[in-house]
Amino acid sequence: MHSLNRHRIAALVSGLGLLLLLAWDASGLDLWLASLSGTPGGFAARDHWLLTRILHDGARLLAGLLLVVLVIAVVRPFGPWRGLSPGSRLWLLVAVVGGMVLPSLIKRLSDTSCPWDLAEFGGTFVWVSHWQWTHSDGGPGHCFPAGHASAGFGWVAAYFAWPEGSAVARRWLTGALLAGLTLGLAQQLRGAHFMSHTLWTSWICWTWAWCFSAGVSRQ
Repeated sequence: MHSLNRHRIAALVSGLGLLLLLAWDASGLDLWLASLSGTPGGFAARDHWLLTRILHDGARLLAGLLLVVLVIAVVRPFGPWRGLSPGSRLWLLVAVVGGMVLPSLIKRLSDTSCPWDLAEFGGTFVWVSHWQWTHSDGGPGHCFPAGHASAGFGWVAAYFAWPEGSAVARRWLTGALLAGLTLGLAQQLRGAHFMSHTLWTSWICWTWAWCFSAGVSRQ
């Protein structure tokens, strides 16, 4: 019953999130938010050491190390992973990797370019909504959704790995959301993504984890 309740709540969150994201896209807030850190001359923080070396390169390295730790925990559980069955640990590994990979796969099909490529922010191409699939902005594309933020949001899957209502599940969820938003904001300040790119990545990771949890047995 508890698991059923969690899946119902997760489905509600996913549905409401989708509606809010569609409303966000229609609002034009992407360009307004980008204009707070970017100008027609570009993004002043594009090459800032904190955003590039720490929150981009460093975060990517840390994400890789955490995946290695998770692989080890699947085989020889330690710490919080001791409380999970072998099937749940393997499920978690696949779910986290899937959440990180999905946004990057979608990006490969996207014609949407990054803010720093657009004329509004020092580039040469004109902004086009990522929903206008028949129209290209003329730029390099492959910038929607946000791949970097998935290094944090991918871990929302851990919320579904531990028993419903447990403090461990809540801590994993909170940490994953904070990490994903932090990485997304860093890329936003650099001009590498619009905020909608980050928000869609969070929705993709959450919805994937919920569907994978509901559809795959961990016995």
